[in-house]
Amino acid sequence: MKFGKSICILNVGGTKYAFPKDVIKDFPLSRVSRLHKCASEKEVLEVCDDYDRERNEFFFDRHSEAFCFIMLYVKYGKLRFVPQMCELSFYNEMIYWGLESSHLEFCCQRRLDNKMSDSYIHFSEEEVKFEEELKGENLVTRVVTEREESKWLERMRSTFEEPTSSVAAQILASVSVIFVLVSMVMLCVSTLPDWKTAENNSVEEHRYNPDSLEHPSGIIEAVCIGWFTAECIVRFIVSRDKCEFVKRPLNIIDLLAITPYYISISMTMLTGENSQLQRAGVTLRVLRMMRIFWVIKLARHFLGLQTLGLTLSRCYREMVMLLLFICVPMAIFSALAQLLEHGLDLESPNEDYASIPAACWWVIISMTTVGYGDMYPITVPGRVLGGLCVVSGIVLLALPITFIYHSFVQCYHELKFRSARCTRSLSAEFLD
Repeated sequence: MKFGKSICILNVGGTKYAFPKDVIKDFPLSRVSRLHKCASEKEVLEVCDDYDRERNEFFFDRHSEAFCFIMLYVKYGKLRFVPQMCELSFYNEMIYWGLESSHLEFCCQRRLDNKMSDSYIHFSEEEVKFEEELKGENLVTRVVTEREESKWLERMRSTFEEPTSSVAAQILASVSVIFVLVSMVMLCVSTLPDWKTAENNSVEEHRYNPDSLEHPSGIIEAVCIGWFTAECIVRFIVSRDKCEFVKRPLNIIDLLAITPYYISISMTMLTGENSQLQRAGVTLRVLRMMRIFWVIKLARHFLGLQTLGLTLSRCYREMVMLLLFICVPMAIFSALAQLLEHGLDLESPNEDYASIPAACWWVIISMTTVGYGDMYPITVPGRVLGGLCVVSGIVLLALPITFIYHSFVQCYHELKFRSARCTRSLSAEFLD
């Protein structure tokens, strides 16, 4: 925009700041620098609240003291919170002017993270009253909705999908957890060498016929699978969107946990005791071990596992960064370790470092400070390199952990907030 004067005035909440128009062009605050790109007064009013062409003055109806602290950041490069001002309010001012939380000093970043985490779990009384009023206003809409979808179907859906929505849902969730624990115990015990040998007096039957329904372990396992299958079918029937139900990660895990049982039973029935049983034995054992996915079903009923899954889904960039921090030093240190321990034509080369892929195992173990001791450098340069590898692993792996931790805290409070809402509805239902 062609400014009328060489001096531009920013009026923020009554406080005026004068700048040359050349400074406006490259101003550190994106909202201010956008003024220079405006081609008309209409575009200017989309950036600011009002504009005086005669005085070349731009009006912003924002917090003047907050902008004063933001101007201190523009001048000195350090951004801190305004004393006696809510952190979230100041953060809204930052977003308005084009700044992010990363521009804050580290101590203020921690205050902002704690404030945002607390905002998930604390309710204001006004918000609760507003929800009650909104329920009253939408009474007619709810009646229409109940006509379209029967009330018992909605109750069934919340009973199976939300473990804390009602007393029946909590009982159902408890029974499901018991079945998961029983199935896990049976899966672990069935791998003991003497478990089926004592029952069947046959090592071969223990090895190739693990799902026989003639034994108590097979009956218990069949009952558990029957419960999981019935639960999955009912949840599929009462779901609103069948396609969305199939796409959910926990439902996919349920399918992966249930299907191997029926596949193994079918293969056992088809192969019988003929020569194909030897070839099918490995496949049956692999399918049987896939039932370990049952333990992930506990994520439906425990907040901690849900928090872990939500954190991983939101921090995939940080996880990729963590993987990158491992792979790059691994390539460097493994090549140097192979050279120092084996590749310099030593009198007694260390055969554990005969190749770079073999040295990669040592690098991973050293960077994570596990130190199995199965392979270690024997030369002085190799030991110096090992020390550098351990120290670099501590430093590099600790860098992305802070971001993942803050995301984990926010996800935990968010899920706790949702659980608290369901608990309040449960209490109301119990009192009614």
